[in-house]
Amino acid sequence: MILTINDERDLDRHLSHIDEVTEHAVAALPTLGKSRDILRAMKFDKVGFHPIDGRPLNLIEQINQTFTFMVALKATKWLLARHPDAGGFKLAPGATMAMDLDIMSNVPGLVGAETFAATHPDSNRKLAKDLAKLQQSQARFRYAFFYAPNFPFGRMEKLERQTGVEVHCVEI
Repeated sequence: MILTINDERDLDRHLSHIDEVTEHAVAALPTLGKSRDILRAMKFDKVGFHPIDGRPLNLIEQINQTFTFMVALKATKWLLARHPDAGGFKLAPGATMAMDLDIMSNVPGLVGAETFAATHPDSNRKLAKDLAKLQQSQARFRYAFFYAPNFPFGRMEKLERQTGVEVHCVEI
């Protein structure tokens, strides 16, 4: 799935939808039975929803997809302000075959970014893999955005292991 974000209204629409489907999923939890039944339903039943298109998912996948899209949307908000000449952005976070990078400017070759949410930026070598992927990109401006608890928001120069790729922790 590829999203097109041209302005903050597009961002706000998607963020509002994420809030709506999250509220629906959380409201359903008490109706699922006892504690063990709730955990089973969260893992195996379609009691959750995709954060963007609203299709039914198990709740664990909704959680994963929600944070994936939240980071991408928050990164895009920052990119819109930083690169108004980019003509907006296309997003396909985690969809490795849909686009070369998670976020790409509508102006070809101007901006490219990778995004993720994790418990730590080094979890599963995610940051290192994203930096290696960005190093191969021909985009003029390249960024890695992540969210991890207990990390300060903003640019993380100490994590910039690739020349020409900025690393930022976003607030979600």
